[in-house]
Amino acid sequence: MLAEPPGQTVVTEKRGPVITVGINRPEVRNAVNQETGRRLTEVFSAFERDDTLSVAVLHGIGGNFCAGYDLKELSQDSASLTLERDVTRDPAPMGPSRMRLSKPTIAAVSGYAVAGGLELALLADLRVLEESAVMGVFCRRFGVPLIDGGTVRLPQLIGLSRALDLILTGRPVGAQEALAFGLANRVVPAGEALQRAIELAEQISSFPQFCLRADRNSAYHAAFDSASFLQAMQYETDHGLPIIPIESVSGATKFSSGTGRGGTFFN
Repeated sequence: MLAEPPGQTVVTEKRGPVITVGINRPEVRNAVNQETGRRLTEVFSAFERDDTLSVAVLHGIGGNFCAGYDLKELSQDSASLTLERDVTRDPAPMGPSRMRLSKPTIAAVSGYAVAGGLELALLADLRVLEESAVMGVFCRRFGVPLIDGGTVRLPQLIGLSRALDLILTGRPVGAQEALAFGLANRVVPAGEALQRAIELAEQISSFPQFCLRADRNSAYHAAFDSASFLQAMQYETDHGLPIIPIESVSGATKFSSGTGRGGTFFN
């Protein structure tokens, strides 16, 4: 059941340890205005604090993921737009796009995920794209910079050369090219992105979570924070070793009893 009444710019639904977060402005292809950005930030901050939730699925309602920031709002009421220069303070123009979450997020992408919408998709760990989905730095043509993490996350995900191709040209990228780039993790038939993303989230949430989050956060640390290979290896060891008595011993016991052998999964 939806947690917010109809008419809200962001709607959520809890499904056990999974929460879906839907941008609900279909009349503007889910472009984000200030209210929506604040609401998205509140929702993801609450997800981060909620120990009963393991994975979030971000999607757009009405056929599009997100067309970026609401440029009509910017053109009509630019004086009211408050832009925080300190990136350690929330929200960013697109809301949670600068956040460093400690738990996995999956983007279920239908239709357009462009400009700031692309940056919101980059917040996620995984992106499930429908075959007809389109991504791109469409704000290139309007002189709107990427200030929601696009120039930071995109090169790490797909490499500098490919990132610059998208950033400099602003061209559209279809689902199959996004998959080849590594920008998409899954491509699914039209209308199936949300359900497939939820299924993926449920699978991820079924694993031992302390171990999963330690490995995930170590990968982020190595990509963005480590000054050297040695430092990254030390971080991995320091944060991995405490997991062994918490989850690894019980997992080894299950394996020894025959559970999970042959590559089968278990809860």
